Amino acid sequence: MSDNLRHALARARLQTVDVAAALAVDPKTVDRWLKGRIPYPRHRWAIADLLQLDEAELWPDIVKPRRAIINEVQAVYAHRWTVPQAVWRRHFQAATRQIDILTYSSLFLAEDTGMIRLLASRAHEGVRVRILLGDPDSPQIAARGTEEGIGPDVMAARTRNALALYRQLHEMDGVQIRLHRTVLYNSIYRADDDLLVNTHAYGTPAAQAPVIHMRATANEGTAAVYLASLEAVWTTAEPISSTS
Repeated sequence: MSDNLRHALARARLQTVDVAAALAVDPKTVDRWLKGRIPYPRHRWAIADLLQLDEAELWPDIVKPRRAIINEVQAVYAHRWTVPQAVWRRHFQAATRQIDILTYSSLFLAEDTGMIRLLASRAHEGVRVRILLGDPDSPQIAARGTEEGIGPDVMAARTRNALALYRQLHEMDGVQIRLHRTVLYNSIYRADDDLLVNTHAYGTPAAQAPVIHMRATANEGTAAVYLASLEAVWTTAEPISSTS
């Protein structure tokens, strides 16, 4: 039985039907929660918000306090162009298991011969490398070019240039490159549990937008949200062919 939840509802003078109505679930579902069944994360968050409590106060055995998420953020850069090149190199060099690059072009990395060699070296050492670029023929690329004010053709050309530069990694064991047709809200650069997340802002070139360095510390933490997004895009993306 979930005594914490029961007591919290009593203090808030809320009944089972009140919670069910607020969360758009069946009252029987709320009854099961009161009997000890653990709600899905989205329902836990909604209940905590409804009661104006931290979810860790309601389910202390499975949920860490939300303030612990703050520990995930390692650094914040005002603009991508202010991130020192040495930071990018250390970021990927430190990977021992997984490197993921999810972006539209990341041409600034592709044009760096040293970075391409670094990625090749990590792959040679057994690190799994996955590169996700925007499909240059997709409407999403055209829209991004228009939003940035450089035009759809320029954005498509940047993506094709990046693909041509990354292609030299394509035949290496452990390296996979796919093209996606999704609207990117962030570009994600992963090295094991560390992420550099380049946020996107309407009308702002990616180089001008902030970058957040975070470290995954929990399955339901902030970084986990971005990792889940990355996996969702990877699943729907198309592998490049030997001639594309």
